[in-house]
Amino acid sequence: MSQRTLQRLLWFTVGWTLVLVMLGAYVRLEDAGLGCPDWPGCYGRLTAPDSHHEIAHAEQHYGGEVDPAKGWKEMIHRYVAGGLGLLLLGQTALLWRHRAALRMPALLVVAPICVVIFQALLGMWTVTLKLMPGVVTSHLLGGMTMLALVAAQAARASPGRLPLDGALRIGAWIVLAVVALQIALGGWVSTNYAALACDGFPACRGNYHLPDDWQVGFHPLRELGLTMDGVALDIDHLAAIHWIHRLWAVAVVIAVGLLALALLRRGRRAGAWLLGALTLQIGLGIANVLLGLPLPLAVAHNGGAALLLLLLVGLLARARQGETVHVQASVRPVFSTAR
Repeated sequence: MSQRTLQRLLWFTVGWTLVLVMLGAYVRLEDAGLGCPDWPGCYGRLTAPDSHHEIAHAEQHYGGEVDPAKGWKEMIHRYVAGGLGLLLLGQTALLWRHRAALRMPALLVVAPICVVIFQALLGMWTVTLKLMPGVVTSHLLGGMTMLALVAAQAARASPGRLPLDGALRIGAWIVLAVVALQIALGGWVSTNYAALACDGFPACRGNYHLPDDWQVGFHPLRELGLTMDGVALDIDHLAAIHWIHRLWAVAVVIAVGLLALALLRRGRRAGAWLLGALTLQIGLGIANVLLGLPLPLAVAHNGGAALLLLLLVGLLARARQGETVHVQASVRPVFSTAR
């Protein structure tokens, strides 16, 4: 296999993972996460039941009403996730064989396959624990972590190096942490169905402050829609979840904006990409609130978060890479003899 073929494979995996992340957001926003009440199949089958006989059999043995459309959405998500698992198995074996030539740390080589195994467990617990917010949010974060890891692999295996001084590199890591926290907060909003809890912008239900018991909605081990005491969450609790996501968005704007400007001052095009992605994400967030969370915009908002993550991970992976000429010289002979 040539170096170029390997790079294409790695970037293909990045694209596949991004599609899976977006598909997971779509399934969640369509309220299809329990379209199949069991795992890994759907009502004991490899496909969702759709004929009259299959639906009657599923309702008899599993109870409740069967929604074939939701079942297929969930199963397609599982098929794509299974395909990614197989793709990562082959990719991990290939990268392990050539990790020295690629100067890729062993931990980075094996991390994605470890995450995808844990993701499968989280997918199962999402169903068996009935969309428990802590589990579903962890599942979302696992998907984003997997996306970041495969992007780091692809960036490190590709030619090109982005010189960054120590201070700017540290700043980029801080910005990545700020964005990661915002992704977690956004996931908590989504998994608690709090996206429409604030019915205005910039104020939230006409207020700019949090309720006194705002922390009630942030307990990680409670059931969906309930407090830890088993009492139903009210609109103020959901609004607090949404409002904190908005407040941290201010920190994201400041952090990403400052990093982008610093990169632009050094003549780095990555700064323009970051500013563009940030502007897009702000616009999508505001539009979702004002337009009542239309499905295409809601899914796109998840994609905007993934795009910011990809840009930051790619920036840091390229900054950490060794001299380009040395990488190319060491990789080419290995892959040319492996054909």
